[in-house]
Amino acid sequence: MSIRVLVADDQSMVRAGFRMLLTGEQDIEVVAEASNGLEAVAEAKRCDPAVILMDIQMPEIDGLEATRRILAANSSARILILTTFGLDEYVYEALRAGASGFVLKDDPAEQLIAAVRTVAAGNALLSPAITKRVIRQFTRIPRPAPPRELDELTEREHEILRLIATGLSNAEIGQKLFISETTVKTHVTHILQKLGLRDRVQAVVLAYQAGLFERAPDE
Repeated sequence: MSIRVLVADDQSMVRAGFRMLLTGEQDIEVVAEASNGLEAVAEAKRCDPAVILMDIQMPEIDGLEATRRILAANSSARILILTTFGLDEYVYEALRAGASGFVLKDDPAEQLIAAVRTVAAGNALLSPAITKRVIRQFTRIPRPAPPRELDELTEREHEILRLIATGLSNAEIGQKLFISETTVKTHVTHILQKLGLRDRVQAVVLAYQAGLFERAPDE
């Protein structure tokens, strides 16, 4: 089955470019477009796409509010935020809203296509560059008390959660801890289940809110 994609951007040329790029892939189908946030919410409900490419700055309502409304109606929706390096404050807000990842508008075509497939497969997409910006943002805001569920994690799970928060992939975590990638995947699954989280992006948000990254000696 093909990956159904909704492209939401207020610039028609940008939407056309993404459509042309994505429809060239056998396993991806652009099922709808939206030129503003309200249209994005309506089309997401109508078409039930697997992945939504969401621009931040759009008329009517912006991409952040559209993300919140879409996820409120369908918590399993996978939203990939289209961003630029100049929008740090939006990165933090998009994470809190429940976005599954980020792509830069000027990323190479193959990276965008890979991002769509990654998010469609149920994985989160958070690059080290984005992660560092999120750290800076979280250091500026007051933190709520860490959730009690953190106490249920084993010492190894705490260690892996902190490494996830630095933006490392499962393979990189495995290399750092001298364990297999399969073992890392198992630990990540247990971490998400214990903390009631949907994906790695939510794990990153929680780790920063709890201040876990501050106790990592290498960061």
